[in-house]
Amino acid sequence: MKLALIRSAYMSLRAHQVRPGSRFTGFSRRCLPIGITSSRLSLRAASATSSTGTNPKLTGNFGVQSQKGDESDYDNHVRKVVQSTREAIVTLQKRNPAIQPLLAILQAGEDDSMLEINKKMAVKIGLNITQICLVKECSEDDIVEELLKLNDDPKVHGIYLHLPPASITSRVLNTLKPEKDIEGISDLNMGRLIRGDLSKGFVPPLASAVLDLLENHDTPLEGKTVLLVGGEGPLQLAVQCLIERSGMVTLKSHWSSKSLQAQVMQADAVVLLDVGNMYVPPTWIRPGAAIIYCKPALEKGIALYNVVRSCSRWLKGQEYRPWHLRSLKLQPLTPVPSDLEISRAQIPKPVDQLAEEIGLLPEELEAYGRSKAKVRLSVLERLQSQPNGKYILVAGITPTPLGEGKSTVTVGLVQALSAHLRLNSFACLRQPSQGPTFGVKGGAAGGGYAQVIPMEEFNLHLTGDIHAITAANNLVAAAIDARMLHEATQSDKALFNRLVPSVNGVRKFSPIQISRLQRLGIRKTDPASLTPEEINAFVRLDLDPSKITWQRVVDTNDRFLRKITVGQASSEKGQIRETGFDIAVASEIMAILALADSLGDMKNRLARMVVGTSRSGQPITAEDLGVSGALAVLMKDAIKPTLMQTLEGTPVFVHAGPFANIAHGNSSVLADKLALKLVGQDGFVVTEAGFGADIGMEKFFNIKCRASGLRPSVVVLVATVRALKMHGGGPNVSAGAPLPREYTDENLSLVAGGCRSNLRKQIQIVHLFGVPVVVAVNVFKTDTQAEIDLVCQIAKECGASDALPCNHWAQGGRGCSELAQAVKEAASKPSDYQFLYNTEMSIVEKIRTIAQRVYGADDIELSPEAKTKTDYYHQQGYGSLPICMAKTHLSLSHMPDKKGAPTGFVLPIRDVRASIGAGFIYPLVGTMSTMPGLPTRPCFYDIDLDPVTEEITGLF
Repeated sequence: MKLALIRSAYMSLRAHQVRPGSRFTGFSRRCLPIGITSSRLSLRAASATSSTGTNPKLTGNFGVQSQKGDESDYDNHVRKVVQSTREAIVTLQKRNPAIQPLLAILQAGEDDSMLEINKKMAVKIGLNITQICLVKECSEDDIVEELLKLNDDPKVHGIYLHLPPASITSRVLNTLKPEKDIEGISDLNMGRLIRGDLSKGFVPPLASAVLDLLENHDTPLEGKTVLLVGGEGPLQLAVQCLIERSGMVTLKSHWSSKSLQAQVMQADAVVLLDVGNMYVPPTWIRPGAAIIYCKPALEKGIALYNVVRSCSRWLKGQEYRPWHLRSLKLQPLTPVPSDLEISRAQIPKPVDQLAEEIGLLPEELEAYGRSKAKVRLSVLERLQSQPNGKYILVAGITPTPLGEGKSTVTVGLVQALSAHLRLNSFACLRQPSQGPTFGVKGGAAGGGYAQVIPMEEFNLHLTGDIHAITAANNLVAAAIDARMLHEATQSDKALFNRLVPSVNGVRKFSPIQISRLQRLGIRKTDPASLTPEEINAFVRLDLDPSKITWQRVVDTNDRFLRKITVGQASSEKGQIRETGFDIAVASEIMAILALADSLGDMKNRLARMVVGTSRSGQPITAEDLGVSGALAVLMKDAIKPTLMQTLEGTPVFVHAGPFANIAHGNSSVLADKLALKLVGQDGFVVTEAGFGADIGMEKFFNIKCRASGLRPSVVVLVATVRALKMHGGGPNVSAGAPLPREYTDENLSLVAGGCRSNLRKQIQIVHLFGVPVVVAVNVFKTDTQAEIDLVCQIAKECGASDALPCNHWAQGGRGCSELAQAVKEAASKPSDYQFLYNTEMSIVEKIRTIAQRVYGADDIELSPEAKTKTDYYHQQGYGSLPICMAKTHLSLSHMPDKKGAPTGFVLPIRDVRASIGAGFIYPLVGTMSTMPGLPTRPCFYDIDLDPVTEEITGLF
């Protein structure tokens, strides 16, 4: 009700103001017809000086005895405000040389009545002013549209509405961002004033000027009476609020009041809010009393000062913000319900609330529904000077086909760090592929009381990144086949005319075509100037069909797409060739997404992707195909990490999802970098590497850390009694089949055998990189205390800094608190990080180093094809790239049935491929396939949807 009254009174007040004569325009000007926008002044922000600057104080003798008042006093006050504003800008720019406070004046029509005056004012105080002129008959929609742009423009620090009173509607006022409302006229700012909250927003400058004049009167006015004459509406209300909050008593009167003379004579101070042609005789003024005539000159200076205050507040808001994380309470049940039931029982916080709690700004968030949002990469620029937190990697021993719970441990660990140890922490996880989700393994949101929620959204589609990768990958494949068809069926001239068409009589190259010309050594930009030989080189990629390395992808386990034939329709004119499909997460574009450190870097990597070889032996890239710009467009949103949360309300970044056995198996560099800035210097970022330490962790160190420049503080090595029994000689474990009794009954002999073989070897692999390791025993309900104690004992004997049981699956973060404490202690100790190999070694020697030092092989054996390709890659200058081994995850060797820590074997290298855009060479070990198949009974048998409630069942 109060706000409604304020708005109504304000509209009445505006109707009596002569705006052109009482406001200033600017010296940067743009006149906008309806529907046309223009660019803003480009300025860069740095750190702030102060976010709570106060208005400059005005001093002087205000016992004015004339109708117009003492003009020298007014001039003096304005000069002091201008001086204070200039000094504030100088102070601001000493710490932030690139910042320039900018006031935007939005007006209807082209009123230049005060343009020259304000040019001088702007130059005098060092303030930028831009004038936005809408057409005189602009609509409310036009004003709102322009206001929204100004609201979102970080270079604009203050907005002044120079509009007809009828145009300043409730909708316009409510659109104006309070933080930029230097006049203090928005409903929210007026409401804050009434409530007494002056820490944000602004109050009307004229009201501030009146208060400053009163507070600096020669005689202290605290407890004295101030008479307000005229000025019904927000101005009177604002003045009254400020005066009364300063300890003075206010009375109100009207010019038409019969008792006005008596009221003036009794007051200690008189404030004339709207003078007009009214006259106050000097004999009415009591000796020593202050009389203030409210004139536009008084508010102009403070309005300008408010722009500087707004700029300072904005800069302060760009600084690192301490977390105020509100944890969600867990009430674990026994027995533990299904993952889906647990996920549904917990209501996640709105994602914008979570973002605010961890220091993200509203403009850095792009919401996808209520529970997840993309986070813009501008956070990295804003927090570039913020020290990184501690970097923790979760890896594992060689797993069973059922998985050993690395994702669950990762989630449980961050829940323990944030919700129980009260330390800032972030989990960085991969997005799950639909292949395993509908195949054997199921989803990857964690499990039990250590999950990412909502788990259905996490496991299905998420924000569409994998779909974007699929679209981009298959666009390249389509471009390859189309180009070969057109080259095979057209002359050079016809190809050139179609590739560089004449539009309105003008023929010109596109930027991507100019790049191709430059790579060919042709320094020409006029299509008409090319010779026939140059045209031939430009239009002919001359791809060798037998040497095309690019395949199509689909995010489904589909074994029948491993080898296919394309081009069989008559319209393809005999361009038949064999090719195949990979699973989408094996696409090089997925690897690029995970390794890029900016949008520009991703675009360059996409352009460098080699899709095949010409008949003359030259590599052909996506940029040669002319498709790399389109790929960047398809991937522009996918590059932003997705923010979600755990069951206990702690933040999670979900981004990228390369498999570890057929790709490098880690979440994105960008997610890790964003999280490391957000957690602060004493916080923790916990990321996870796929499968065993021999696979995902080795690639994390040798590929991801080389690309990112980041170095982990600790490795958490996940082990289970179940997997250790398998490595100690237990029977095979198969997905979907009941576990043999050896795995459900206590068997210390099998546990010890697995610890002294596979666990010992995995700890040794971590030590190759000079990083401390903490072993986390992921406890299952069939484990006995003796088995758990034995694992912890042997792990420490093998060199682990510590080894602890984890009960997060049944208890949430509380069940992982001891692990969190051990990780905190290990992270505080210095490490001696080192890479396993020098990238300048030959490709073969790098492969041999990994095989011998990590897998335990005696040597490697390259097939003739693999040997030919390594020679070719060296010839092309790719020999210095790191190695990404494509190998089974079920054994340290290439033989899935060989458990424990096999020795005495030779590692066969069947093929060697190159992901030049991603930046690595990947050898294929043994019979490794890049397209999984479905089992006899996939997970999808149990997945269903209730058409009434729309609830999903059977997902895990």
